[in-house]
Amino acid sequence: MIDAVDLFCGAGGLTAGMRNAGIEVHAGYDIENQCKYAYEVNNQAAFISQDVKTLTKEQLEAWYPRAEGRYRLLAGCAPCQPFSSYNQGRDTSSDSKWPLLYHFARLIRELQPELVTMENVPDVTKHQVYQDFVTSLESQGYTVWANRVSCVDYGLPQHRRRHVLLASKLGPIELIEPTHRNTPVSVMDVIGNLPRIAAGDCDPDDPMHRSATLTPINLQRILNSREGGTWRDWPPHLVAECHRKASGKTYPSVYGRMKRDEPSPTMTTLCYGFGNGRFGHYEQARALSLREAAILQSFPRDYEFMPAKDITFKAVGRMIGNAVPVRLGEVIGESLMRHVKAYERSRLQGIPA
Repeated sequence: MIDAVDLFCGAGGLTAGMRNAGIEVHAGYDIENQCKYAYEVNNQAAFISQDVKTLTKEQLEAWYPRAEGRYRLLAGCAPCQPFSSYNQGRDTSSDSKWPLLYHFARLIRELQPELVTMENVPDVTKHQVYQDFVTSLESQGYTVWANRVSCVDYGLPQHRRRHVLLASKLGPIELIEPTHRNTPVSVMDVIGNLPRIAAGDCDPDDPMHRSATLTPINLQRILNSREGGTWRDWPPHLVAECHRKASGKTYPSVYGRMKRDEPSPTMTTLCYGFGNGRFGHYEQARALSLREAAILQSFPRDYEFMPAKDITFKAVGRMIGNAVPVRLGEVIGESLMRHVKAYERSRLQGIPA
């Protein structure tokens, strides 16, 4: 049995995925209080609003049952903004989120869990704080596996690349082999059966299946958008002023419709906005609904993010875009479970790990 605590847990994407794989997640820590409802209602685990900088070994130890055959996992997906490609060329060293990986390393050093996992944007590997994190693990006897993962290879209906790290004191560890390398899941596979709604409408049976309103000109723009196309397909009078300038002509990945028979683009915190990326519905004259965006992040169709009366696009969009995709969390969990089971078999047979 693996017992886990999820640092920087957000709305619970990683926790939900690890629970699907059979890991017992007892608690999640985050400072985003709006995530508490989603985390606790869907995951039967405690949400603690506390800055990881103030977290102690003793507080973490209280969540882990100490018994034979139980292994402690400390998971942490620190906010990725300082490491994002969007910040290339900018000095992000003063960002308050920058030291969080050092605090994660501190907690590992103090707690000494048997297992560790972290997930972040691929560019995290370019930063010294990440190199220091890996060096710290290896100096403590952890075996580390780390690599860039294309989530579409594991059945996520979304072109999303992430850096995943697994570490173990039990021996060599690695991520499971891709499950969908030659059989990607498409947008239509997962959202094609949802009820039709218009821009600005909400499904009466699902308060999350709501789409943002469109201005008159944006309605005309999406009506003139072809599936998989760009704003370059529009009549000249619909093209935005910024795109008529030389500096804007190289940005075709906004104001676009997705392709129904391919995975979606990466879901961001603004995934509900037609003008914020290629988030136009492949067929209907609207942007993605919040429910559709959540499903493309592999959240279950009944996952609750906020009470119906409190739902806002900004708040829920932020939770969805910042989440670890549930499927990626499941893949991480399956990898850890397989590793522990192999270790247990070796131990019972007297074979060195």
